[in-house]
Amino acid sequence: MSTEATSRAGRTAPAPGGLLLCRAAPDSVAPAARLLRERMLLTRAGQGWSVLVPEGGPWLRGEDPVDRVMTGWATALAVGAPWPVLALWWDADRGGYTLASGFRRPVGYVWLANGTPAGEDEAMRTFAARLGLDPVLDVQSLDRLTAPDPVADARGRLRGLLAVLTRVGLDLPVGLAPGEPADRLREVARDRPDARPVEGEERPDTVRGELEAVAARRLTPWLPWSGDPKARALAQMAAGLPLAAWGLRHRSGGWLTAGTLLLAHGALGLSYDMTHPRD
Repeated sequence: MSTEATSRAGRTAPAPGGLLLCRAAPDSVAPAARLLRERMLLTRAGQGWSVLVPEGGPWLRGEDPVDRVMTGWATALAVGAPWPVLALWWDADRGGYTLASGFRRPVGYVWLANGTPAGEDEAMRTFAARLGLDPVLDVQSLDRLTAPDPVADARGRLRGLLAVLTRVGLDLPVGLAPGEPADRLREVARDRPDARPVEGEERPDTVRGELEAVAARRLTPWLPWSGDPKARALAQMAAGLPLAAWGLRHRSGGWLTAGTLLLAHGALGLSYDMTHPRD
């Protein structure tokens, strides 16, 4: 390969990055986002949508790949809220998404850097169903993203995905697009009039207060059953423990956060139930 071609390839290969799209207003997203204990910028992204722009990430320090971190963060946010979370991520080799919603298994799709599909078509249909997309027109548009296309790269595929979501209110600010450099994403987010920083506090009492705020707003309708609050709290803890253990074993900060958040929600639920007996 010539020197010019090598230089051009280096310029076009995106650095690792990601965005978290939440189907909720910023005021609802902020308390849950603080529990991630990561520095992010939060701004509105259309009717009923918000976007979280990470100011850094473990992938920048070589600690964990961006897809694993973003999936863990999306899962952690979704288990503590009644709205779904869509993580978009990309690096020099691939690009993809993960949709997390409650206790349900996250669904995602991956494209190689040159746009070659590397996922399962069924994932797109599940994605459409969980976001309430049109089962005919929108699914047809999504299906085209899983077909060979010699002129579409991974970034183009992700932007095509976002185009479909505009039909359900998503409207990302200009400049917040897959493949953009991290500093550019931060700059665009900071320039938004409604942008706010999100950063977890280190003090235990502050974290406890955020958990109580989440509970007070009853951010638990995502649970797939009803009944005894103690049973729900124990189920949260039972689900959180293996996630946290997996995160520790694989040194995955994202999954460790997801497991820890579930354990915290379960512990808070048990504590609340014991200190606020029902009639």
